[in-house]
Amino acid sequence: MAHAADVHAGHGAAVHAPVAQEVGQQHPIRLYLVVWIWLFVLSTFSYLVDFFHLQGLLRWSLILAFMMLKAGLIVAVFMHMKWERLALGYAILVPPVAVLIFVAIMVLEADNTLLSRLQFFSRAPG
Repeated sequence: MAHAADVHAGHGAAVHAPVAQEVGQQHPIRLYLVVWIWLFVLSTFSYLVDFFHLQGLLRWSLILAFMMLKAGLIVAVFMHMKWERLALGYAILVPPVAVLIFVAIMVLEADNTLLSRLQFFSRAPG
């Protein structure tokens, strides 16, 4: 006696074919835990800058460095930029870099303006 699967061999093969699943990225939980630990460590260092009463350029350099490292970790892992296309990475990274360049230009211009004012407006008439 013939089975129904033998009679309809083409249809029987389709029933047992693997179902297409959505393709997505699944990252191991270990990656997120390591990033959380690094964020905790960097936040601790940032707190220690205030705890040890560091002042001046050292203080602000350390605070900004820790801030940039933490922001980089968050953007790379939690916002999944590490796994995005290069064009999207450029779309996210180039504007802040351009802003930093423009801020540096403004700082240089402000120093130039200040020095010019000190030179020309601080003279006693005579």
